[in-house]
Amino acid sequence: MSKTDNREDEARPAEAAAGGASPAAWIFWSGLAVAAAVVLFDQLSKWAITDLIMDARCVTPPMTQPGCAIPVLPFFNLALVYNPGVTFGLGGELGPLVLSGLAVAISVGLVVWLRKVDGLLLAIAIGGVIGGAIGNVIDRLRFGAVVDFLDVFIPGSTLPHWPTFNLADSAIVVGVGLIVIDGLIAGRGKTK
Repeated sequence: MSKTDNREDEARPAEAAAGGASPAAWIFWSGLAVAAAVVLFDQLSKWAITDLIMDARCVTPPMTQPGCAIPVLPFFNLALVYNPGVTFGLGGELGPLVLSGLAVAISVGLVVWLRKVDGLLLAIAIGGVIGGAIGNVIDRLRFGAVVDFLDVFIPGSTLPHWPTFNLADSAIVVGVGLIVIDGLIAGRGKTK
């Protein structure tokens, strides 16, 4: 018996104690747990904005009323916007069903990729992108647009405000950034 076989035998009781979950299964379910957490917190934040924080004149799509922003910090407002498109409002002419279908198709592809992932960082990153995409799909199906409410800007500047975004958008951006970082780390390891 080789040392490798012996290590595998020693790992089996640990797997059995953990419900028989293999490391690959644990990584996969960790990614899905991140996706579920992103959807939960995204939808809770949007519910709080639309039902608790903003007044009634600000929550009917499309938000066109002046004064529907709440200053929080010198560089940050809560400002409710219903975005019919994707990044920077592009693609709104495609409609919520087409954009939702595309997001679901991409999410399915990401779940397939997630099944093959062997690193926790990449699983968390993919889970964030999946959760963000699904959170925005829920908005498109409920409201015909995505609920955005985070407004960041440079105070005292003549530069325009950064386009309003939400927690789902943040999860997608952070997830894609982590995917790039993971790829760079993995690529650096292959070149050594």
